Amino acid sequence: MAKFMFTAGPWNVHEGDETFGPGTRPSVPFEEKIKKFAEIGLSGVQFHDDDAVPDMNNMSEKAIVDYAKDVKAMLDKYGLFAEFVAPRLWFDGRTSDGAYTSSHKGDYEFAMWRSFRTIDIAKALGTNKVQLWLAREGTLCAESKNPVEKILQLRDSVDKMLDYDPDVQILIEPKPNEPVDRSYCGTAGHALALGAQTKDPDRVGLCIESAHSILAGLDPANDMAFALALGKLWGVHLNDQNGMRFDQDKSFGVDNLRAAFNQVKVLYENNFGDKGECVGLDVKAMRTQGPEDCYRHLINSKRVFELLLEKVKRFDYAYQAKCVKERNLEKLEMYVMELLLGA
Repeated sequence: MAKFMFTAGPWNVHEGDETFGPGTRPSVPFEEKIKKFAEIGLSGVQFHDDDAVPDMNNMSEKAIVDYAKDVKAMLDKYGLFAEFVAPRLWFDGRTSDGAYTSSHKGDYEFAMWRSFRTIDIAKALGTNKVQLWLAREGTLCAESKNPVEKILQLRDSVDKMLDYDPDVQILIEPKPNEPVDRSYCGTAGHALALGAQTKDPDRVGLCIESAHSILAGLDPANDMAFALALGKLWGVHLNDQNGMRFDQDKSFGVDNLRAAFNQVKVLYENNFGDKGECVGLDVKAMRTQGPEDCYRHLINSKRVFELLLEKVKRFDYAYQAKCVKERNLEKLEMYVMELLLGA
């Protein structure tokens, strides 16, 4: 079993801005975040395209790549690697009604330009993984788009990325809602089906996020298991969620400890990480957190994973088999609770 490698993104250390209020902490310089990630035991960094190249919309293609190479040198300086790069399409006004599913030719062309530049940035950072969070790929007004046409347009967009670079791997990170309320690719099943219809399904896989599965009313461990069974779990974003609300990105395991245990268990039992897959932490600090300890949510999430991993390694499979044979699942359930509670 490979040692688990942990990653986080620069956006995970932020000012505390949210839909319901402004920031509560000062900004942290990019290199300071990278340095601290190494200090707290992370192995790599997740990137949006403009995390790596902030002013990319106003730069030439060569300048974008050169800038990304400088970021790669910074990662090397601190012994870190880039896990993936994701095009941050949902921030731009041109993609307010979708990027790959836009109804406006110019906006769609911009989305593809950003996607191709994302692939360039990923190569410069030393990774072939491009992650798609299809944030606005759906509708705010159901009748505003032909859903069949737009889903095929989404598929064709992935095909164009696969054509652009023969080595790129596309990870789709599904989410059922927010910021759109009707997503075209809201669950792991949707993403797998979409990938299967592309011209090279072997290069399209999944990143499962705990909170997104919960928002869809699903179990994150089972979503991960489904992807693992098909050889398609190429990344995870671990966090937690208090029910089907807005996307909270709470620290891993703080709300649903048993569900977190089962996520660690399914990853461990199926050798996740042996092919270089990473345990991504996608968590937000509470707005009450002060700047002096603004990495605590990452440290806590990593520690919860490690504590649960110790529990998973102590799991008694012979006792489990005995309970299953006896059909005494109440006994098995209590065993799990005692294991988690330390009895």
